[in-house]
Amino acid sequence: MVSSPADPGSGGLGRRALLKTGALMAAVSPALGNVAQAAGPVRKIALEEHFTTPALAKTLVARPTRSDSLFADIERRLADFGSLRLETMDKAGIDLCVLSVTTPGVQAEADTAAAIRLARQANDMLAEEVARQPKRYAGFAHLPLQDPATAANELERCVRQLGFKGALINGQTGGHYLDDDKFLPFWERVSALDVPIYLHPGEMADTPAMFAGRPELNGAVWAWTADTASHALRLVFAGTFKRFPNVRVILGHMGETLPYLLWRFDSRWQWWEGGPLPQDQLPSTIIKRHFAVTTSGVCDPHALAAALGAMGEDNVMFSVDYPYEDTAIAAAFIEAAPLSSAVRAKVCYGNAERILKL
Repeated sequence: MVSSPADPGSGGLGRRALLKTGALMAAVSPALGNVAQAAGPVRKIALEEHFTTPALAKTLVARPTRSDSLFADIERRLADFGSLRLETMDKAGIDLCVLSVTTPGVQAEADTAAAIRLARQANDMLAEEVARQPKRYAGFAHLPLQDPATAANELERCVRQLGFKGALINGQTGGHYLDDDKFLPFWERVSALDVPIYLHPGEMADTPAMFAGRPELNGAVWAWTADTASHALRLVFAGTFKRFPNVRVILGHMGETLPYLLWRFDSRWQWWEGGPLPQDQLPSTIIKRHFAVTTSGVCDPHALAAALGAMGEDNVMFSVDYPYEDTAIAAAFIEAAPLSSAVRAKVCYGNAERILKL
């Protein structure tokens, strides 16, 4: 029998392996200060934790596995707001989950009117669940970006009336990425509301030849990372953050590889431009100023050390990617990581409280 990724007994990087690699992480990350083993469970907030609605589940839920049994378990967990989810949180020491519609959601809906209706229904449903468990759940808005003005209005409704903490967007919408000028009304509202946008993987707009004959490279294995990282870089090079200097974007999966390439971005961008650029115009400066990353889906001490080193201890936050990853493994990973108590507290809950105004 194949275990679900959300089950504590499933395979993957367990507590023993994490403890063995802890010393190596300390060696490659001396800037983290005096490391300390966590003395038992640490309070946590998780930000990339997914759900779906009965209407969205029919056609707008990605299937990132060939296993029928794994996907069946994912489906039941996406639909659950009760014992399955809460017991998993309790065992992992997660106080609060900020919930969001799983990929692709309405970003993959071709009909604009249907996208608007389905997004509003999802937000209303989430608001009801948050009201039932206000100390355990919070929400990210689901937005019909087929119509940017309507999406902006829905974000404002979700923030001001429903109490949501921002929005999570599942990639491109209709082949358009968020650096497109058509989305300026949306970014104006994001700026005015002063809430973060979680940029999450979604369906690719097309299928590049590089994936031909290699379906395993599509989806979460690689294509989603490449697409989301490119989406984020489009915002950087389009000047989105120059237009809206208070906007903050969150990337999951340890930053979708971007934190590890900051030096190269600066080097090649200056080469492209033909000479040195001021510090505040360098991609690394923009990324470190306007992006935060979460640990969702990457329980690797090496990646955590690199993310903290590149982005700084104020820009890294714990997450799981439930129900696609094992919550117990994610919790054991962050508790075993050789961080100082102050850095661990920031990563586990402090940065989330500050960035999302929890």
